[in-house]
Amino acid sequence: MRVQLNESNKSMKTQKSKIQDQSKKIVESLPYKIKDIALAKLGRDKIDISEKEMPGLMELRKKYSRSKPLKGFRLTGSLHMTIETAILIETLKDLGADVRWASCNIFSTQDEAAAAIAKTKTPVFAWKGETLEEYWDCTLQALTFKNNLGPNLIVDDGGDATLLIHKGFELENYFNEHKKLPKITSNIEEEIVIEKLLRKVHKLNPNHWHNIVPEIIGVSEETTTGVARLQQMVEDATLLFPAFNVNDAATKSKFDNLYGCRESLADGIKRSTEIMLAGKTVVVCGYGDVGKGSAQSMKSYGCKVIVTEIDPICALQAAMEGFEVRRLEDVLKRGNIFVTTTGNKDIITLKHMKKMKDQAIVCNIGHFDNEIQVDALNKSDAKRDQIKPQLDRYTFKNGKQIFLLAEGRLVNLGCATGHASFVMSTSFSNQVLAQVFLAKNKPATGIYDLPRKLDEEVARIHLKHLDADLTKLSKSQAEYIGVNVNGPYKKDEYRY
Repeated sequence: MRVQLNESNKSMKTQKSKIQDQSKKIVESLPYKIKDIALAKLGRDKIDISEKEMPGLMELRKKYSRSKPLKGFRLTGSLHMTIETAILIETLKDLGADVRWASCNIFSTQDEAAAAIAKTKTPVFAWKGETLEEYWDCTLQALTFKNNLGPNLIVDDGGDATLLIHKGFELENYFNEHKKLPKITSNIEEEIVIEKLLRKVHKLNPNHWHNIVPEIIGVSEETTTGVARLQQMVEDATLLFPAFNVNDAATKSKFDNLYGCRESLADGIKRSTEIMLAGKTVVVCGYGDVGKGSAQSMKSYGCKVIVTEIDPICALQAAMEGFEVRRLEDVLKRGNIFVTTTGNKDIITLKHMKKMKDQAIVCNIGHFDNEIQVDALNKSDAKRDQIKPQLDRYTFKNGKQIFLLAEGRLVNLGCATGHASFVMSTSFSNQVLAQVFLAKNKPATGIYDLPRKLDEEVARIHLKHLDADLTKLSKSQAEYIGVNVNGPYKKDEYRY
């Protein structure tokens, strides 16, 4: 199910949850959990600078700060705890929300940003270099308000907060039906960590997730990965609450994914390795929006770029841009740098890495953490040496070496500071609009898209910052192409 959200959607009453079992706290009550509160001054200085580069969020604060459409709503965020995210958090607070936050990646937190937010007495649970156990504990903290209450609204990136709720709900259903908990059968480390955490929650309150789900109005999802998870839930008829697809707004996918990666990929590689990119052969796996931005980035630095693709349309686009399109297996000995951008798993396998040329660099800027077979690499006979945080050298038995960045997680966040503030302003403006719509309309369960009119509004706000002037349609011109003089200017099915 995929539906278009528009301003005429009628509000639907949410089911009231059962009274929470307050006898045992689900989490330890903490004001925050970060690396160092002393970093707050540095974080605040950076926030002050970046606010000038985030006109979308500043405009939305002006528009909604008086009416406070999020007042009275508990909001959980699971999204990279960066300087830009700090500005998003403070925008959501200005609109009235009661906010708790965790990062969505173990390496993506800027500790000064987390400290600045913690200083404002906003509960934040994030630091750079979390273990998987710490990461999921932080996610649970962000989802747990006073008296074991859960959120009404969720801002998600990659779907981890949504996943934890659904997994917990599923576990409780199993227990209620079978009067016992299922055995943990997974051999994947992260899945085992999640299952153990959910069993801990179940022991404290066997109805915790069933208590909080009825009061969840919805989630706004930031990424392709998270949207794919949501769509699978819809297909399986397991989606528990409405979801807003922020990722496919043009002012998100074409800006964050394409223009953001165009700058932040090189930033991550160069900060981590300090190599010169010019003249290197770079293999970009995937040519969607992220792949397009990545390929453009590497080409602009003077790299020879090879693209791998499964989709003939994307492959044709790459070829028409002058990129060589090959199978990964055929270019392993040619590439100096390998970048995954697909959002799929097992793109670069252990077998691939063993066949790469000596000193090859391997990294990921797609969202899935398993695009590269890092677990298999760590379990192999290759010797691992940490050169510095998020830069590891692996030496195989034959003496050949490769370098892995950010342990296969997002290189632009693990090894740098993510996308630039301006491009995140477009993305996060969509998040705020999505949250306002969810709070206002309380739609039925399903996946919703941002109306084209609001997509255009986000773009219009940011044009002012770039000293760009829009041409205006005449009435006759608008009638000729069948649109309103003031937009929207494209049909919903139009692909930018």
